[in-house]
Amino acid sequence: MTYPAIEIKDMAKMYKTKSRHPVRALDGVSLTVREGEIFGLLGRNGAGKTTLLRILTTLIPPTSGSASVLGYDVQRQGLAVRKHICAVLQENALELYLSVKDNLHTYARFHAVPSHQREKRVLETMEQFGLTDHAHVKAMDLSGGLKRRLQVAKVFMVDKPVVLLDEATTGMDPINKRTVLQAIREQAHKGRTILLTTHILHAAEELCDTIVMIHHGRIVATGDLPSIKRLASNVFEISVTFESLTDPIMAALEMLAPLRLHRTRNTVELCVNGVETELLETLTQLSKQTRLSHVEITSGTLEDAFVEILGGPEA
Repeated sequence: MTYPAIEIKDMAKMYKTKSRHPVRALDGVSLTVREGEIFGLLGRNGAGKTTLLRILTTLIPPTSGSASVLGYDVQRQGLAVRKHICAVLQENALELYLSVKDNLHTYARFHAVPSHQREKRVLETMEQFGLTDHAHVKAMDLSGGLKRRLQVAKVFMVDKPVVLLDEATTGMDPINKRTVLQAIREQAHKGRTILLTTHILHAAEELCDTIVMIHHGRIVATGDLPSIKRLASNVFEISVTFESLTDPIMAALEMLAPLRLHRTRNTVELCVNGVETELLETLTQLSKQTRLSHVEITSGTLEDAFVEILGGPEA
């Protein structure tokens, strides 16, 4: 019998607090992750993403509902679950007094990588993640981004079929992020299942086969990237360059009540929620005041869908 890589049914998690009412971190969550896919879990801080990963890694039990990894129940078969997963959680999990290379060797021994394969895997992993030049540097002396990159490199060095990544690129510069995202893509091509939480929405847009948005412990949207983006079907990205950009033109653009607006010299980039014909009428009127040298209108991005579904900033 073939099982999903991860299956969660009607899961709830309550935390007791000093106040009269407990905190409901998860509220009836159900989802299925297929083997070999990259599954993105998106949401605000406090939405319940990390709680979900901590349950899947057997660190905490759910209050109700069930979860399984490759058919193994996370509560009744915790040891079997741990044998089939590796995880990067938000907490630092490095041996700070060991070098980069020794951290990788130690992790490989912990996961019973055969001694005759260990050195080769360590060298390959350092090369893949751009850590070779830092091989003999102690983890405590690495920058925050390099520490996180080493933490991610460790889990990809061992052959576990399911990988759980909680904000794996936090604190990384753009080059570090690109290195890690490419490694995630390569591992998925090898057939590994990857569940990741991220605030880097363009990373989810690039990588994920399936996306779930979670809000206040409940799933509010699920589907592939095109399906999620269609939820923001009335959101448009506009880039327009004027021959001369005057204050009245900027005022007219601001009257569109843009979700975002950014000006660079005579080019304005904005995101608006409205009817496309109305946008074209506005641009037509503006073109009578000055020539438009460039106009581009595209449908909303994943970020636009995120804002549309989850709303504006919370207090």
